Amino acid sequence: MAIGRRPGPPAGYAARMPRYEYRCKACGDTFELNRPMAESGAPATCPEGHADTVKLLSTVAVTGGAAPSAPPSGGGGGGGCCGGGCCG
Repeated sequence: MAIGRRPGPPAGYAARMPRYEYRCKACGDTFELNRPMAESGAPATCPEGHADTVKLLSTVAVTGGAAPSAPPSGGGGGGGCCGGGCCG
């Protein structure tokens, strides 16, 4: 590799780009696009050719894509700093 030169994108880069969901205001179609994060707010044209679209907020974007973890097993209910077993 030459000094000062950055390598190109890794193999499979396009498959790992974030997927954004959009809805067309004209026809009501909902569609998805894979694009770099830097282009997430750029205008998107629907598959029918309409340009009046809005980006939707997806569950993946809100939760970060991870499934919620299950609560720890064992122990009783209650809350607070210690699970309710030693407070007051």
